[in-house]
Amino acid sequence: MLNISFNSISTDYDLKRLRSSDVILKSNWANNLFRWAMVLIVVGIILLLLPWTQNIQADGVVTNLRPDQRPQVVNSVIAGRIEKWYVQEGDYVEKGDTILFISEVKDEYFDPELLERTRERLAAQESGIEAYVSKVDALDTQIDALIKTQKLKLKQAKNKVRQAELKVGTDSLKLIAERSNQQITEKQWKRQEQLYEQGIKSLTELENYRQKYQDGLAKFMAAENDLLGSKNVLINSKIELTTIQTEYNDKIAKSESEKYTALSDMLDAEGKLAKTLNEISNYTIRSSMYFIKAPQSGFITKALQTGIGETIKEQDAVVSIVPNVKELAVEMYVRPIDLPLIKTGVEVRFIFDGWPSLVFSGWPNVSVGTYSGKVVAIDNITSDNGLYRILIAPNHEEEEWPLELRMGSGAQGIALLNDVPIWYELWRQLNGFPPEFYTTVTEPQKEKKK
Repeated sequence: MLNISFNSISTDYDLKRLRSSDVILKSNWANNLFRWAMVLIVVGIILLLLPWTQNIQADGVVTNLRPDQRPQVVNSVIAGRIEKWYVQEGDYVEKGDTILFISEVKDEYFDPELLERTRERLAAQESGIEAYVSKVDALDTQIDALIKTQKLKLKQAKNKVRQAELKVGTDSLKLIAERSNQQITEKQWKRQEQLYEQGIKSLTELENYRQKYQDGLAKFMAAENDLLGSKNVLINSKIELTTIQTEYNDKIAKSESEKYTALSDMLDAEGKLAKTLNEISNYTIRSSMYFIKAPQSGFITKALQTGIGETIKEQDAVVSIVPNVKELAVEMYVRPIDLPLIKTGVEVRFIFDGWPSLVFSGWPNVSVGTYSGKVVAIDNITSDNGLYRILIAPNHEEEEWPLELRMGSGAQGIALLNDVPIWYELWRQLNGFPPEFYTTVTEPQKEKKK
């Protein structure tokens, strides 16, 4: 009963005889409140002292660990018109299987006999090159013959020059002898003339010596004429020598000019031949590109070009294909402030879309439905969204990822860092401090650095 009035009935009635009043009057609610408060404080202290695993959480997408096994599109290398499809969406194809067939749309490739005609042109060019080779060989033979003939002609002309030089020498000596003889006969004639005037010699003897003088003078003049003729022969021989050398040099130069012209034409023909070979190779490769084939084994997910008769351009995507591989990974994007805490080999727990889980981010050991992975790659530059991309591969030391997992599925990642008390984590969160994650250097590593 509450004492809310100054009028008391305790003098009229004995309240202790009533059971309810005895319970009420004897209750100690203050002590009970204190006791519960103490229990809550102790429990709170115990909870604050429990360990807590610091972590970084981020969303990710399931992808493939190897770039060559990620989803890709199949492009048409050449422009064409779709003629026939060999697959449909959802089909599994092996590497090299034909996906579709396209026909030609460029007029320079319309000729169905284009490859054969190009090969005929190639054969003609090869024959032309052989003709040039034969012409070059013939000119080489002709040049060799001209060189040999020139040597013989020059030797013959040099012999003539030498003969003319010897003839000049002989005629010079003959001229000297005739001059000496003429001088002697002249002196004899003049002495005979003096003796005739003195009456010692007769007129007949004088006339004989005069005749001898005239004969000697005639012989001297003939010898001089012979010498001049020999000199002219020598000059003509030298001119002939020079003429032969010049003539054959001109002939050899002309033949060499024709040879180099033939070589130039042959090289030009070889260039055209190489171009024709390149065209044949291009035509052959282009004809094989009419069949668009699967670059690797996988599933056809979506046809990006549809219909029959539709024209596609060069490098246009035709279909998308997903490789049938099991080397899955998850790519996550973390904030720049969290990037220094992420190292290669750090464990990350995942919650995959479609798989039930019960997660305690600070107590990964009691979480249910999560899967383990390890960081294998970290980008050195931010992505378009301003975050850093990291790649996480499965941790084969723990439970394997679900076999039904597909690329493109969502995943929520929890990167596990350092173990700290709960009170410290609350204090860090209230102050906005980053998580603490420091790696200690082991003794062997320290010794190695020393």
